[in-house]
Amino acid sequence: QVQLVESGGGLVQAGGSLKLSCAASGFTFSTSVMNWYRQTPGKERELVALITSLGSGINYAESVKGRFTIFRDNEKSMVYLQMNSLKPEDTGAYYCNVRNNRKDYWGQGTQVTVSS
Repeated sequence: QVQLVESGGGLVQAGGSLKLSCAASGFTFSTSVMNWYRQTPGKERELVALITSLGSGINYAESVKGRFTIFRDNEKSMVYLQMNSLKPEDTGAYYCNVRNNRKDYWGQGTQVTVSS
């Protein structure tokens, strides 16, 4: 079965950095588009970044452009989100996502808290 396991969240001061990791299994990772979403209280889940199967196509939410970097390692079935220059508004639960056979799968999420 599809499994996504996020890690790397934590508490950081504004201006700091965190690197999130997502370990994937149960599907053909190397041919799948992978996504990072985040959810903050009172808001809908927001797509933060996506990366195509070979890494040639990448998109970011406007709010994180220039600060976040998504990348992947197909040999390890891992996708990462390097987050720099963090702001308090980046606080939220971050989720790894894949659409497989027309169904969305989510990890359990990892909490990122940025203090001002």
